[in-house]
Amino acid sequence: MTGEDKLKHIQLMEQNMQMLMQQKQQFQSQMVEAESALNELGSSQESYKIIGNIMVRSQKERLEKELKEKKEILELRISTLEKQEKSIKSRFKELQSEVMKEMK
Repeated sequence: MTGEDKLKHIQLMEQNMQMLMQQKQQFQSQMVEAESALNELGSSQESYKIIGNIMVRSQKERLEKELKEKKEILELRISTLEKQEKSIKSRFKELQSEVMKEMK
């Protein structure tokens, strides 16, 4: 791989990293919402679920189960993104050092 190709690859990796970080932030935001909903659900007598633009009464246990499942899925997605992020950072550093060596 030539130096120019490595620079292009580094740019692509930076773009991928930005996309991963945006996705991770979205999932983390959803995680905070799910945790907040679970906390509120624990102290409430009645429970409601928002479906589209309407709010529908729901069984507390069922809603709690759905929120916990959603939280588990989000945790898995965040973990996967963190692994991808780590891998890209590692490869990025390798390419960056190779380019620096070629420039000397």
